Amino acid sequence: MSHPHPELGPPPPLAEGALRVTALGGLGEIGRNMTVMEYNGKLLIVDCGVLFPEEEQPGVDLILPDFEPIRNRLDDVEALVLTHGHEDHIGAVPFLLREREDIPIVGSRLTLALVNAKLGEHRITPETVQVAEGQRRQLGEFDLEFLPVNHSIPDALAIAMRTPAGNLLHTGDFKMDQLPLDSRLTDLGGFARFGDEGVDLLLADSTNAEVPGFVTSERDITPVIDEVFDQADQRIIVACFASHIHRVQQVLDAAKAHGRKVAFVGRSMVRNMNIARDLGYLHVPNDLLVDVKQLDELAPQQAVLISTGSQGEPMSALTRMANRDHQIHIESGDTVLLASSLIPGNENSVNRVINGLTRWGAKVVHKGNALVHVSGHAPAGELLYVHNMVRPRNFMPVHGEWRHMRAHAQLARLAGVPESGICIAEDGVAVDLQDGRARIAGAVPAGYVYVDGTSVGDVTESALKDRRILGEEGFISIVVAVDSTSGKILGEPEVHTRGSGIDVDAYDEVLPQIQESLQRAAAEGITDPTQLRQLVRRVIGRWVNDTYRRRPMIVPVIVEV
Repeated sequence: MSHPHPELGPPPPLAEGALRVTALGGLGEIGRNMTVMEYNGKLLIVDCGVLFPEEEQPGVDLILPDFEPIRNRLDDVEALVLTHGHEDHIGAVPFLLREREDIPIVGSRLTLALVNAKLGEHRITPETVQVAEGQRRQLGEFDLEFLPVNHSIPDALAIAMRTPAGNLLHTGDFKMDQLPLDSRLTDLGGFARFGDEGVDLLLADSTNAEVPGFVTSERDITPVIDEVFDQADQRIIVACFASHIHRVQQVLDAAKAHGRKVAFVGRSMVRNMNIARDLGYLHVPNDLLVDVKQLDELAPQQAVLISTGSQGEPMSALTRMANRDHQIHIESGDTVLLASSLIPGNENSVNRVINGLTRWGAKVVHKGNALVHVSGHAPAGELLYVHNMVRPRNFMPVHGEWRHMRAHAQLARLAGVPESGICIAEDGVAVDLQDGRARIAGAVPAGYVYVDGTSVGDVTESALKDRRILGEEGFISIVVAVDSTSGKILGEPEVHTRGSGIDVDAYDEVLPQIQESLQRAAAEGITDPTQLRQLVRRVIGRWVNDTYRRRPMIVPVIVEV
């Protein structure tokens, strides 16, 4: 389970006139954002994203929110509202629509375009409702107004929600860059106006609540990128998020100014940039783009590659380049620009990629040694501005790990939100807003749902534990033939091992112990194969632990003859 609240029982039926807010992902983690609003028997879902797996989740492709708490209420869902087009907010939409395909999807122009492309790969044709900043729309029981916010992807929206239970403001992911590249400012006036109307519950982005001050403008990165181009005398490879259209635009402009051609590398990068260009969010100078297959025709000082893989994802283009497992080989003198910040938990993966690239002679420019990225999330100074403008009666930090949410709660206290009005919830915890007061009402199960290939939800925590053991300790299989009637052992046990690091000849030491234990069991009349397997596992497990201090997976096989 993703929340450690065994003392919280299921929430009671929602009181008449109350609003319930239940996050099924996104609290205590960076990713998997999904929040369910309930009023008068109807549901509204805000965002439906994925979480990317970490090293202790081997073989997992994606981690989804758990839809089980709403599975039998999907017909009550009025709409799915998307704040913006990042994977941690839209990546799980295809999996939700498999459960009910006609849920209306509400979002901005770019967000819907990215979602439609994703759903097309799943052969799902969605029902979409395009909205724009400043618009107001009634979705069943929920009256929504959409406010523009500045983020690291265009067309991001905050949601001002009006219900008879009270007013709620969900900021989505935002920052307050005063000189954004697309001149689209966060609507502070709209926040203040809604605050004057009275905000009963604020849900706000907590990612950078520990970071003091104000965000650096995206424009400050432009001269740094230009300097990287000035100093590079061979190929330049830029890695960034496949959705960071602003950063790609800066790289395209620099390439044009320095007489270089650009190729996109990676399926998601090519898809997203084509969408952004077609919709007018990305402006590509004539004759600037080339196909990746044409790179060999260019001199090294004429080529720029824009790739995925800034987070060290195992199958990304950049990681494969670092491992010499890609058609593009890193050469001595190449410059690699990692134009993104680190998502918590990815530090080791990114460092491995940096070391791999450096090994082949590349110069790697990253956030640690140059101003090549600024965060898309508001730091503490900007969060305080929002609290002071909105003046919420109650506050619930969202989108962040525990330390981020705790820090944001402290900012809310400093800004005047009463202690009783601050609800630090976790995934699955229901927060009820009634009579102007927010309180925790109970909890529903909200565990991780793992996607492994075409399998969704079949991989369990137990299976992941087995994978970790196999990966770290290997396995030992012992095949023993026994008489089906007497249980007596027939012949010598046969040992097979992989990855345990123990030479097969070493097992000669333990085989007599196994035979002796089985003979003793037969004398005592034990013939049940399950008991015999447990006996073999205990004997060889004790020997491996005492002799080698290892704990491989042990698979005893009893063959009854």
